[in-house]
Amino acid sequence: MVDMGAFRDVVGNWASGGPGGPAGELAERLGLRTAVLLEGASDFEAVEALAERRGRDLAAEGVCVVPMGGAMNVARYAGLLGPPGLGLRLTGLCDEGERDFYARGLKRAGAPSGGFFVCAADLEDELIRALGTARVEEIVRDAGDLRPWQTFLSQPAQHGRPRERQLRRFLGTKKGRKIRYGRLLVEALGPGQVPAPLDGLFTSL
Repeated sequence: MVDMGAFRDVVGNWASGGPGGPAGELAERLGLRTAVLLEGASDFEAVEALAERRGRDLAAEGVCVVPMGGAMNVARYAGLLGPPGLGLRLTGLCDEGERDFYARGLKRAGAPSGGFFVCAADLEDELIRALGTARVEEIVRDAGDLRPWQTFLSQPAQHGRPRERQLRRFLGTKKGRKIRYGRLLVEALGPGQVPAPLDGLFTSL
């Protein structure tokens, strides 16, 4: 049985210089109409977690969520999946600091940029501000990371920094941590706490 994981795999291979035929065949068999382009795996986990919370079966809706392995790949993925390639509608998330880069990359690919939702710094920053630092610290403790967090806070470079910035930096200090917390932070959101860019993305799907 064909699944979205298989499609993401062949798209990744295509983006690395492999053949595009298999991606086109799978897209047709899956009935794809939209590709959600995300910078990396942590954003992917957050989007997947919110879909589960809202009871959305994105695959059944013809929506594929695609982590690109970095913002620098947006023009490549937009060209493959958007109008010049498979002809899918494109949407996704981008960081405020990369808004212009995304706009240029999408323009080069002949894809509209209006469907992308902008996070102030990044999605982790949006989630930390939505939950509040005290709640995020509870999540860190419950996830078994209290000792590493305390060690991190004792570093001279962290003294005097705002708590939001400390937490955001902490999530990126160990490989895989940001990915893990992408899901944990979304799962902890209460009613009305979903950050506007993430909520806007889902409303658009």
